[in-house]
Amino acid sequence: MSTSTSRLALLCTLVGLGASIAAAYVHYHLIFDPTYTSFCDVSTSVSCTQVYLSAYSTVRGIPVAVIGAIWFAAAALLTVTGMVATGSVRESVPGYLFAASTLALAVVLYFEYVSFVVLKAVCILCVVMAAAVIALFFLTGATTPFPMTTLPRRAFRDLRALVSSPLALLVTVLFLGGAASTLAFFPREGTAAAAGDAAAGQTAAATTAAPAPVPTQSQASEFERYWEAREKVPMAIPAEGAKVLIVKFNDFQCPPCRNSHMAYTPIIARFAADRPNQVRYVLKDYPLDAECNANVNSTIHPAACEAAVAVRLARTHNREEAMIEWIFANQPALTPDLVKQGAREIGQVTDFDAKYASTLESVKSDIALGKQLGVAATPTFFVNGKKVDGALPPQYFQQAIEYELQHATTK
Repeated sequence: MSTSTSRLALLCTLVGLGASIAAAYVHYHLIFDPTYTSFCDVSTSVSCTQVYLSAYSTVRGIPVAVIGAIWFAAAALLTVTGMVATGSVRESVPGYLFAASTLALAVVLYFEYVSFVVLKAVCILCVVMAAAVIALFFLTGATTPFPMTTLPRRAFRDLRALVSSPLALLVTVLFLGGAASTLAFFPREGTAAAAGDAAAGQTAAATTAAPAPVPTQSQASEFERYWEAREKVPMAIPAEGAKVLIVKFNDFQCPPCRNSHMAYTPIIARFAADRPNQVRYVLKDYPLDAECNANVNSTIHPAACEAAVAVRLARTHNREEAMIEWIFANQPALTPDLVKQGAREIGQVTDFDAKYASTLESVKSDIALGKQLGVAATPTFFVNGKKVDGALPPQYFQQAIEYELQHATTK
């Protein structure tokens, strides 16, 4: 490759490396803090979080972003090698990069399909990584000066040159060691699941969790003006004497639903302790699964109907809360069969298949109510009839409840 082409190729690899490191950083925080808000979460449809908390974001528990960072780092080292090496090694580098980017292109196109078509979410960092791979593919494809059929022979020859160079050998060993260490020590999704399983048995700890950040006076005033302007819709759900009725339309496979559950549970628990019977929280099902929801064109979450039924059946055994915690803790790996296993082991449900069809009818009743209320995505909240698409930051969710309590008191 010419000097200018080599620099462009290096730029592509560094851009991709930067995006993948940023993605791994976001994924790392989401593993330990499901309420973490990524800087690339622009809306419910443009959301890195939506993608990184899906079942497609890992390979055997390893985040795809980490694998991408290792690939881009290797491509960058290879590009630098092509800039500083001489002779046959320098001539072979475009071919190596073209072969590697061809394989990577197939991978990124698959993940872009998953993001746009299956999850219906745009991950900005993923798009940047895909663009870097595509650019590198075309750049190296246009500058490879030899038939690709000769690549294996060239690779064997250049490998011998690598072994004979102490500096090249040292860099290779350091890179492989760093890559292996990253793969070995980067937290797995199971870390979050284990934390979730522990949380299922620690309800008291959830009650005493750290309070939501307190908004500044100007932020609180701005939110109050926003909240006052929200229109109320009539709710066909009894408040049962509570001053504040909160209704959540939920999909158990929806990452933002999991996030809001983790963030809001301590807030609801504190209101229950401080203001008994004044705040009622109602969970309604709206699975984005065409199996039971005729309002969605395609199945986004293929285990969502089973999860909704599992929670309802666990309720009859007084295991609803434990079932919910287990489902959210295992959300990235959920399948219909895994849900049935969890229902049996956690929810003490032994007749899941026998009661599935009849219980699904009650799920469909929630779906029909959701459609009537204009629900189109999850989560959707109604706080005293005021609709919230998506989830409010915890501090504003708490402020909305406090406002409605004060408003009800003054009436």
